[in-house]
Amino acid sequence: MASDSKPSVPLTLPVLPLDDEVVLPGMVVPLDLSDNEVRAAVEAAQAAARPGAGKPRVLLVPRVDGTYAGTGVLGTVEQVGRLSDGDPGALIRGIGRVRIGAGTTGPGAALWVEGGTVEETLPDPLPGQVTDLIKEYKALATSWLKKRGAWQVVDRVQQIDGVGALADNSGYSPFLTVEQKVALLETADPVARLRLATAQLREHLAEQDVAETIAKDVQEGVDKQQREFLLRRQLEAVRKELRDLNGESKDAADESDDYRARVEAADLPEKVREAALKEVEKLERSSDQSPEGSWIRTWLDTVLELPWNERTEDRYDIRGARAVLDAEHAGLDDVKERITEYLAVRKRRAERGLGVVGGRRGGAVLALVGPPGVGKTSLGESVAHAMGREFVRVALGGVRDEAEIRGHRRTYVGALPGRIVRAIKEAGSMNPVVLLDEIDKVGSDFRGDPAAALLEVLDPAQNHTFRDHYLEVELDLSDVVFLATANVLEAIPEALLDRMELVRLDGYTEDEKVVIARDHLLPRQLERAGLEPGEVVLEDASLRRLAGEYTREAGVRTLERALSRLLRKIAAEHELGDRALPFTVGPDDLRGLIGRPHHVPESAQDPAERRTAVPGVATGLAVTGAGGDVLFVEASLSDPETGASGLTLTGQLGDVMKESAQIALSFLRSHGAELELPVTGLKDRGVHIHFPAGAVPKDGPSAGVTMTTALASLLSGRLVRTDVAMTGEVSLTGRVLPIGGVKQKLLAAHRAGITTVVIPKRNEADLDDVPAEILEKLEVHPVTDVRQVLEIALAPAAVPVGVAA
Repeated sequence: MASDSKPSVPLTLPVLPLDDEVVLPGMVVPLDLSDNEVRAAVEAAQAAARPGAGKPRVLLVPRVDGTYAGTGVLGTVEQVGRLSDGDPGALIRGIGRVRIGAGTTGPGAALWVEGGTVEETLPDPLPGQVTDLIKEYKALATSWLKKRGAWQVVDRVQQIDGVGALADNSGYSPFLTVEQKVALLETADPVARLRLATAQLREHLAEQDVAETIAKDVQEGVDKQQREFLLRRQLEAVRKELRDLNGESKDAADESDDYRARVEAADLPEKVREAALKEVEKLERSSDQSPEGSWIRTWLDTVLELPWNERTEDRYDIRGARAVLDAEHAGLDDVKERITEYLAVRKRRAERGLGVVGGRRGGAVLALVGPPGVGKTSLGESVAHAMGREFVRVALGGVRDEAEIRGHRRTYVGALPGRIVRAIKEAGSMNPVVLLDEIDKVGSDFRGDPAAALLEVLDPAQNHTFRDHYLEVELDLSDVVFLATANVLEAIPEALLDRMELVRLDGYTEDEKVVIARDHLLPRQLERAGLEPGEVVLEDASLRRLAGEYTREAGVRTLERALSRLLRKIAAEHELGDRALPFTVGPDDLRGLIGRPHHVPESAQDPAERRTAVPGVATGLAVTGAGGDVLFVEASLSDPETGASGLTLTGQLGDVMKESAQIALSFLRSHGAELELPVTGLKDRGVHIHFPAGAVPKDGPSAGVTMTTALASLLSGRLVRTDVAMTGEVSLTGRVLPIGGVKQKLLAAHRAGITTVVIPKRNEADLDDVPAEILEKLEVHPVTDVRQVLEIALAPAAVPVGVAA
């Protein structure tokens, strides 16, 4: 609908400015004549009025921040007199809108302007939309007026019929801002003006409803608090009168009676029951305001929740337990045998009535030490499953507070029992399998040493009387199977390690990795990739290549990530329509799916590209926190003209390894003639020995024979065989002394493609721990003298000795 609004009837009127105030047509307002501009406008209008021509007229113009609006209101001066406060005033009635034009001259001191009235026309009859808009505005206005109690105004609003008049009536609304009223004034279209007024009124009512809701909620909250306060005071008064009447001590007797009944009904050890009843007596004597009451209640709840006499029956099916361990983990025979032995001994003790001897039960404390990813943590759950016990994992990595193990004293705010007590409570039995994960990552600071607190927990001779600082009663841990896991044996304090039975997990062979990937990792990753078991099949050759060339680790974590990446790639290609399922992955398909291999064996590389392709480079074996690894040693001689001399070592070497390098150099200097090496030039030339991967710290004596071999290769010009790796400590007389980590080093040599390994003769007994399939693929030479090492490791001379020197 369109309405016509056109200016007409030229007018010349004095301006009556309204600061921060707006008058709309139809409004009658009193104005204070003490204002000079208002008085000047009224006097000018009276002077210009002709007798018989009607009442004096002025132009009411809003002035906001010194700026006049473009539209004003034609007003008539109805009456001049005094206001209710006695000041002179005038009563002005708004007649209609006027478009303000140019300024002009007129009588008096007022500002005169030219303008034209704005006439408003509407179709008759009104369209339905306008009629609905009128009804909505009247309903909203009536609702607002009733809330304010202005009942006498409701009828007046209901009697207004004109669209423009109804919209202008909102000028009386006190909640409208000056800007909102100016917008109404300057809106010439009456329908648009009514729509604007309706929106403003609706928005105000919505804000008012929110404010009323908030005020109501606040008042209800205050009333509730006051009511609760009064009721509690009344309850305290009633309790006091009852205590005085019956001679009761203090506090609500029902609560203390409840705790007393719970303690007497609970199946507690005798000493624990006595301690709990003493605390109940303290609770009965304490007052409501005493903080000790809350401490006692928390302590009693903790004691009553502990499973003091709850134990799960061990599963004495020894064959079944071993079958469970074999089904859930491949390899790891050492720990499986230890658990089988433990169950067999438990069974025989139970059959002979020796379950408890000297107050101690037959628990176990094992330390599983090995590189990451070999299954130490998951093995704990399998042990609990095989034994039929509850399983609880306690993460010790980063723990630095002794109270985490022994608990806090009850006097501290927020005191809690230690992690051992919480683990027993969580398990719900006194003989769970508790996995102490990452025990080598425990630290110490000003709050104590948690490793020292673990001494009593893990000592089979003491832990049947373990005392937590929070409980302060004896807790029997002698029936708990503790499994502690660690990556680095040297990081465990010696006193703590002495209390545990050490089981080494030195990593998996390639055959074991293939079995683990086929039976455990692949089914799990197929499910995570949303694939059915038969949709993607990996041949054993593919799994072997993944384990040998795409990953080089002691465990299987990286292998599982490679499988996950492979299956995600196949699933994505199937969704894109590039690959059909089912699909069998062969060894040649791996490169197209997950890229080229990352770990190509040294023996598989081009002879010219191998590290040992030049004299002075030898291959050694080392043990790191991630298992065994291959270590290369490089040696070089400086030019005699440089004047450099002495021994230079690089590669972040520890003191022991530096001493091994000096021993190797001293041996060659003293036995050079015997070994037919030109060592006379060593006096005037500097020797530099470097261990690559210089950012990794290295230490230990086992690289002695490797450094001796590298120097001998450099002096003789003979290359070190690519397929040979060695380990062993060397003495000044050339003896090869024993070292540690033989199994891990041989596994690393096998992973790297080495076929011949030189080890000390005195480590020959350690070969029993190496899997038979690895020994079949390796040619192991136990030696006693470094001369034997040189005979095995050095290839025939390619150049004369003098030229090499």
